[in-house]
Amino acid sequence: MKRIAIITPVPDSIDTFIQNSILRKGVERDLVQFIVVNLRDFGIGNYRQVDDKPFGGGSGMVMMAEPMFKAIDHTLEDFDGKNETRVIYPSPQGEQWTHQSAVENTNAENLIFICGHYKGIDERIVEKYVTHEYSLGDYIVTSGELPALVMIDSIVRLMPGVLNTYESAMTDSFAGDFLDTPCYTRPKIIDGMKVPDVLFGGHHKKIEDWRKKQKEIRTHERRPDLLEKMNKI
Repeated sequence: MKRIAIITPVPDSIDTFIQNSILRKGVERDLVQFIVVNLRDFGIGNYRQVDDKPFGGGSGMVMMAEPMFKAIDHTLEDFDGKNETRVIYPSPQGEQWTHQSAVENTNAENLIFICGHYKGIDERIVEKYVTHEYSLGDYIVTSGELPALVMIDSIVRLMPGVLNTYESAMTDSFAGDFLDTPCYTRPKIIDGMKVPDVLFGGHHKKIEDWRKKQKEIRTHERRPDLLEKMNKI
């Protein structure tokens, strides 16, 4: 069973998402175990402090090393050591997260996600523990829980048995070379907009060819950079 720990000062936000997403199916089917670690349990003093002003001055606050060290060490003990565990820090300075990143991390048995806040985390946390830094893109969000959950969701949904049909995940955009095909469902006509006739003929070869063509057209129109990458290979 895959084990994923999330170290966060706001554990309720993680628990709520797990219970209201595809992640819950992974838990119910005994495919993944989530360990939500409350960073404030390891905070300093009566107020369970986990952040402080940065040395050298400047605006903002920085998450402190000591509480995070204790939280990570506590989690690693549960995971029977560091060697087989990936410690992931979602960071704007990290490697771009892609479908391939998700695939790669499905093969890791133990994952620990560190959720940063404020101006970031004490660099010594990165130096001592972090094995992988990933970024969702060239923008900033207010907390590390958001990118951590996006990454975790993209990992877990690729695990066989989580989705009702594994083939669904394997035909999504970025699972192959092209973006996914347009999808339609009932009714057949709404506001004068009709579902393409080819999808009603029952001719599987024609439907397959149509979907393949639509994938190529969509990728060319919306993400020509993906085609450029393919041409360079």
